[in-house]
Amino acid sequence: MNILEYNRNAWNLQSQEGCRWSTPYPDEVFEQAKAGAWSVILTPNREVPTGWFPSYPDLRGVRILALASGGGQQVPIFAAAGAEVTSYDASDVQLEKDEETCARHGLKIRTRQGDMADLSGLGDESFDLIFNPVSNVFAGDLEPIWKESHRVLKPGGSLLCGFMNPAFFLFDHEVLEETGELVVKYRLPYSDLEHADAELLSNQLDAQLSVEYSHSWESQIGGQCDAGFAITGFYEDDWDEESTRLQGWMPMFAATRAVKL
Repeated sequence: MNILEYNRNAWNLQSQEGCRWSTPYPDEVFEQAKAGAWSVILTPNREVPTGWFPSYPDLRGVRILALASGGGQQVPIFAAAGAEVTSYDASDVQLEKDEETCARHGLKIRTRQGDMADLSGLGDESFDLIFNPVSNVFAGDLEPIWKESHRVLKPGGSLLCGFMNPAFFLFDHEVLEETGELVVKYRLPYSDLEHADAELLSNQLDAQLSVEYSHSWESQIGGQCDAGFAITGFYEDDWDEESTRLQGWMPMFAATRAVKL
């Protein structure tokens, strides 16, 4: 099974149906960004600290790689703030939303379709900043993502990354949603393909829902360090209150700022 192609198709379908991450922001958000008033998110709710950007709010001259960040949201904000943005995403529909939103506001960006673990079409030390919202949950191996990100960043450049708390995948979510009971069911690291019940996985694939993986804290944070980054910022975040019954038990997302030494 070609997981990259499967998840690309799954995200195309999800984008066409208009999920939260595939609905472009209102026009006024980008007009405000042009005037210097903007914020972005790596995780569902908390805004990224302004100090994580090389210059705020004016990003003129800053080269940003928006990695798996398509959908007409963050990419047009960065472009409106003056950055030179390349949107790199597996989903062609998500990229089209970036292009359409930017064109409507007179903004220029570059788009490339591909695997976040393979940036071979991008040159060494090409970017000042990589912005990667929660998306490596769809990748089976993080090591090539960190290595490729390190390669294409300039020395002193930053990788801003959001990711899921691996403990999310411990539980039986069907039981949790039906009864509210926390039942530990899976060992970590988790993979839909390896650990989900056969019937549940079959239903998931029939519905063309994306395949997901958990990753340990070591592979998330330690993996960035091993690739040559220094972690200089960290915060945690939650979903909205109604999104899951795990709300309130633990932070379900985290974000890191990693600098290329």
